[in-house]
Amino acid sequence: MLKLHGFAVSNYFNMVQLALLEKGLPFEIVHVHGSQSEAFLSISPRGKVPVLETPDGFISETSVILDYLETCGGTPLLPTEPFACAQVRSLAREIELYIELPARLGYPQAFFGATVADALLAKCKAELLAGVATLKRHGRFSPYVAGEALSVADLYFLYSLDLACVVAHKLFGLDLLADFPAARALLERLNQNPHVQRIAEQKVAEMPAFLAFVKAQARG
Repeated sequence: MLKLHGFAVSNYFNMVQLALLEKGLPFEIVHVHGSQSEAFLSISPRGKVPVLETPDGFISETSVILDYLETCGGTPLLPTEPFACAQVRSLAREIELYIELPARLGYPQAFFGATVADALLAKCKAELLAGVATLKRHGRFSPYVAGEALSVADLYFLYSLDLACVVAHKLFGLDLLADFPAARALLERLNQNPHVQRIAEQKVAEMPAFLAFVKAQARG
């Protein structure tokens, strides 16, 4: 059986968990925060989660894990037609590069009470606005990001846009989706999905332990 290593506060872990649930693939969760220990680095070379344990060994990096899951059967999350598949992959990559990663510049101040340099905050704001504009140009939202069916692009959308919106609101007083009703409607639609709700409950349950872990790491 597949085993998913990670924890439900991680948005990338949740992307993979949602893929497994939507595809209907049996799996177990191995709860771990990731670390630089020799034992964990032996299964995740960068010490990050998620990690997927398969009968053949371990796979790290979310995009690679999602590609592997497409070979395991179940409901497809990538189109079989090459051009359509490329569009889904492109949208997922754009969301990650231009929304998810820029939002992380603001995480320390938005979520953990740290102070982020003004130059980094300015970069965060500018890139988030540009990233949402990119998604608005490329996404189809009919009703899903890439078209009529739930795809890998929606996994990145759901677990990147939600955090980016919180960062933009807390740090800049911005509503990233103020003039993007299609994206707002899709977020609402996805959050009604029973699998998404199940993951959200896990996240709430695990948040106190995660915050304690972060504080312990900060103390060294």
